[in-house]
Amino acid sequence: MIPGNRMLMVILLCHVLLGERSHASLIPEEGKSRAPTGLPAAAHRQSHELLRDFETTLLHMFGLQRRPRPSRSAVVPQYLLDLYRLQSGEAEEAGAASATAGPHDAGFEYPERSTSRANTVRGFHHEEHLEQLPLEGSAAGESSSPSFRFLFNLSSIPEEELLSTAELRIYRERVDEEEEETGGDEDLHRINVYEILKAPHASQLITRLLDTRLVRHNSTRWESFDVSPAVLRWTRERLPNHGLAVEVLHVGGASSPHQGRHVRVSRSLHQKPGEDWGQLRPLLVTFGHDGKGHPLTRRAKRSPKQRGRKRNRNCRRHALYVDFSDVNWNDWIVAPPGYQAYYCHGDCPFPLADHLNSTNHAIVQTLVNSVNTNIPKACCVPTELSAISMLYLDEHDKVVLKNYQEMVVEGCGCR
Repeated sequence: MIPGNRMLMVILLCHVLLGERSHASLIPEEGKSRAPTGLPAAAHRQSHELLRDFETTLLHMFGLQRRPRPSRSAVVPQYLLDLYRLQSGEAEEAGAASATAGPHDAGFEYPERSTSRANTVRGFHHEEHLEQLPLEGSAAGESSSPSFRFLFNLSSIPEEELLSTAELRIYRERVDEEEEETGGDEDLHRINVYEILKAPHASQLITRLLDTRLVRHNSTRWESFDVSPAVLRWTRERLPNHGLAVEVLHVGGASSPHQGRHVRVSRSLHQKPGEDWGQLRPLLVTFGHDGKGHPLTRRAKRSPKQRGRKRNRNCRRHALYVDFSDVNWNDWIVAPPGYQAYYCHGDCPFPLADHLNSTNHAIVQTLVNSVNTNIPKACCVPTELSAISMLYLDEHDKVVLKNYQEMVVEGCGCR
């Protein structure tokens, strides 16, 4: 990642290039100006080349090899949207995320333990065209319960990204009272999740139990299962990925007429009105760190700093809003639509006042400049930078939540 001040210089360059576009807003909010239109053809070509270089540099900073081109079938799971809103501070009030989301998000819990060691969260849907269901017999060898096999393609995870945890999320919905013929609230199901070690035949699997959960029929929520051991073996140890197996067992009382049908692990031929299978299908979520910057931390949304309008020309922070739609990135960046990056500009006059946040070296340099103009003055630069979180679709249509360091200027000073 390039340093924050260099990144802001690149954005300012983009402002110059985009000045000819009437809708460009990658410019300071104070003293807006436009570049002259009607550039010669050679200058126009040069402008496009510089803009292409800008895009390449910024994409590499985001850890992308090329600009994502999301397909129409790409789905952004509500779980990752809620996670972004809570992590970035957009959902400050309890239940704010579930209030804007559908009923399938009931029971959302912020994964404090997982995010404390990760700066990148990725979501994967299974390869539905490879899904084999139902299998003959369960993963554990019991023929009375349905089992399903899920293959997740994790090849888009970069080699340098070290995974810490992974979870499989499965949606289950409340069974209506009129559908319950036996057992009532005591009618239970056990959901078992296995790693498939070998798959010699479609109907015969060699498995290892990863996690299990006993669930009732009287609530609608997502269930999370720890599949870290399997995913770490696939990514760290490069062992073959034969996928996961999920079985739903009826326990307690007589056999249930809705044997596991309230657990959504496969596409239904008789979908309910308004039901979105893209949001209800099983989701594998990985938490990892690429060795750059700090982990994701849940934080309160920053309130804008109230400052009086200063007329002097001394070093200070100025507004600079980066709007991703200006470079047509709003098709793959889900959130935020843009952010306030700010930039530092102004004089560092002799003598340097305390509020200019100067180093001892800057004070000495400015003192020497006052008697020898061949020595430049100290420069107005960022002295404190903070991170932003971005939710986006990568080159493989996978949804990524990532923490990027040194993206927002929090303080300026003379250096």
